[in-house]
Amino acid sequence: MVSARCKSVVKEELKKLGLHFILVELGEAEIMEDLTDEQRSGLRAALLSSGLELMDDKRAILIERIKTTIIEMVHHSDGESNVNFSDFLSKKLEHNYTYMANLFSEVQGTTIEQFMISHKVERIKELIMYDELNITEIAWKMNYSSVAHLSNQFKKVTGLTPTHFNQLKDKRRTPIEEVGN
Repeated sequence: MVSARCKSVVKEELKKLGLHFILVELGEAEIMEDLTDEQRSGLRAALLSSGLELMDDKRAILIERIKTTIIEMVHHSDGESNVNFSDFLSKKLEHNYTYMANLFSEVQGTTIEQFMISHKVERIKELIMYDELNITEIAWKMNYSSVAHLSNQFKKVTGLTPTHFNQLKDKRRTPIEEVGN
């Protein structure tokens, strides 16, 4: 679950099955009842029809929790945190970081760091498109040590500097008065 819509779908499906949830967050749901095999099967089918998946495997669940934590941190927080990410993740998920990093790489074929960088670059693109913050403010908001560090990482992933990306964004749109002329 990576969006509010996903959370709504899960809540609705749990209600349809007569299950009472304590919480439904990105990537996890806690319910009051123990699921019967029939309820588990029904929930699995209902979620699958909505493009979601019920996960029972502890390793897969941990991978999803890692992804969800990164997504929440990058896309849904105000940033501005100087906390060491590996320490934060270990404490939040109650697992050794080395174990999580090795598991993530083995299953996903990429590192936790690369997954996070990919999401940070997408968030930076979004912030550039909004055009509300300058690149210095974006670097600060996204916890980069400097604008140069952000720019280098952005260029490494996209092949473009943030400035060039911003210029392309402006060129992709045609003013309404010029459409059709």
